[in-house]
Amino acid sequence: MINPFVYGGVVGRDSFCNRRRELKDLMRAMENGERLFVFSERRMGKTSLVKLALDNLPKRGYLGAYVDLWATDGPASFATTIARSVAQGLASTSDKLLGSAREFFGRLTPTVSMTPEGTPQLTFAERNARLDGAAIEEILAGPARIARERGTRVVIVLDEFQRILEYEDDSVERILRSVIQDQPDVAYVFLGSRKHLLREMVLDQNRPLYRSGGHYPLGPIATEHWLPFVRKRFADSDIRIEDEDIRRVCALTEGHPFYTQLLCHALWELTMDGRRVEPGDVDRALDILLAREAHGYAALWETLTVNARRVLLALARESGSSAIYSGDFMARANLKSSSSVQRAIGTLMERDIIDREESDVVITDRFLKSWLVRRSRS
Repeated sequence: MINPFVYGGVVGRDSFCNRRRELKDLMRAMENGERLFVFSERRMGKTSLVKLALDNLPKRGYLGAYVDLWATDGPASFATTIARSVAQGLASTSDKLLGSAREFFGRLTPTVSMTPEGTPQLTFAERNARLDGAAIEEILAGPARIARERGTRVVIVLDEFQRILEYEDDSVERILRSVIQDQPDVAYVFLGSRKHLLREMVLDQNRPLYRSGGHYPLGPIATEHWLPFVRKRFADSDIRIEDEDIRRVCALTEGHPFYTQLLCHALWELTMDGRRVEPGDVDRALDILLAREAHGYAALWETLTVNARRVLLALARESGSSAIYSGDFMARANLKSSSSVQRAIGTLMERDIIDREESDVVITDRFLKSWLVRRSRS
């Protein structure tokens, strides 16, 4: 039997638990030509969800381009990465791909080669690494030209958008602000997993992209939606699981999609021969996962300052804290001043070990939280 719980990487529509409202909202934003900033913790499933929304758009009348900015390092690579993704969405054959690239991005001197798998691959001349601001603005105007000349609507998804904050200056933000405000037939969806950075980019009035789009936080999935999803997948494998066990899974993962699917994956492997989930099996499945990650967690722990460790342990013992600078929290964390807490929180957030979820502070790795709680009891 194939394990029905999928985690890691981009997943297909059958692996989604709920997200119906979010999918509808994203599709409407794409159809309406909006600029939408979608942010969440890492591994919350935003890339899979946005790709599903792109796939659900009508093939006639829409051109969708998914752009992964992770490997970009400056304005020129930002622009050429977008041009490559947009051009590849226009055509499937090498001849048409080259023709479309020359038509809309000719200044980049495109060429097409074939991968070992026989797929056309578009590349641009190396000299494009020295593109100036005017050239980049011209390239970023390409999607609007395509929409106008091809009579279609264009949707650009920019994943790992916070990467542009690592560029040498804010020229990309300034050019984007100038370009996208005059592209009514082009929708932009900006994805980011470092929420505090993305919020700063669009809520700080001194930044070029201030208030340039809507905000769409993507959070955990409620237990009420996990119950039928998990129950059915165990039932389809002729394995019985009680609702209290599913609730235990959700309590440990806090409804985070990646960690919920991963824990269910381990639980399914543990119980597939016995055909039922026995009392204590959820915690035994967690034991297996924590044993696999223990070395990495211990190595991470050793890199933290004493104050960061104290704050992290205090957060792990609680379901979440919105009063991290209160006297009570400092007492529980064994810290003497709010400045000590502030420095520790800043360090932990910068390293993506914690993040803000609405008014609470959460440990992003739900199993690290379990490991910390167990460690503090030993």
